[in-house]
Amino acid sequence: MLQRSETTLGTKDRMIGGFTAPPTGTDFGERMLNKVLSQSIRHLFSQCESVDVAIRCSPSSKLLQGSVDNFKMSGSRLVIRKDFFVESMSFETDAVSIDFGSVLSGKVRLRQPTQAIAQVVLTEDGINQAFTAELVQKRLQNIDTPELTNLSGGEPVSFTDINLQLLPDSRIKIFAKAELPNGTIPISLLATLAVERRRRISFQNPQFNADAVLEEVRGVSKVLTMAFAEILDNMVDLDRFDLDGVTMRINRLETQGKQLIFSGYAQIEHFPGSK
Repeated sequence: MLQRSETTLGTKDRMIGGFTAPPTGTDFGERMLNKVLSQSIRHLFSQCESVDVAIRCSPSSKLLQGSVDNFKMSGSRLVIRKDFFVESMSFETDAVSIDFGSVLSGKVRLRQPTQAIAQVVLTEDGINQAFTAELVQKRLQNIDTPELTNLSGGEPVSFTDINLQLLPDSRIKIFAKAELPNGTIPISLLATLAVERRRRISFQNPQFNADAVLEEVRGVSKVLTMAFAEILDNMVDLDRFDLDGVTMRINRLETQGKQLIFSGYAQIEHFPGSK
């Protein structure tokens, strides 16, 4: 089970990805800000294995006026809203203006919102775990759209046992089961993942994977598969998963082996507990 972890301060934590904190002067202020930022960011997640923050401020005396050149955050094995596993997340901000007095009270209060370049990495296992989350299950159970109830004698249909496989070129393959009153029908879908309006994940060019289904049920399975594809295409909207004070937007996505990688930006309005 993942546990919350404290970021170890010191030389190692002041040197991440080429960010090196000055050894003297207001180094104490930077280390304090580093620690408070780490604690604030950890509160965004239900669980985390590690969260590291690196501050860049040159000359370091600018920190006393609340001016930071930028900061970089990297976290690994994170859990959002108790059910959504993220292999890694990182972002690097533009210049940041903070209320340094808030740091002394253990908070980080932004004087104005800031943007950050962001990257999020999901794993195939993590995505499949997300399909079991209550928030997702609600959208897959007891569906009563006409194209489904026409097959089930007017009864709602549920989709269960979902297994997604990541393929090259942002393609995916999904196996699942459709629960009808008179039995269970296997379904199989091929689709391409794409980004719409920088916040919605679209399942484009859906195709019925006939080879994965027995011939005697292919007719009904195809109808169920395409209905399932439409449900998925309207499901993944990042606004439903916003972190406290942080809005994520995606510019592009790609599959790499068993990982799905999102690149985009984060709009940071405030840090948790600083409003």
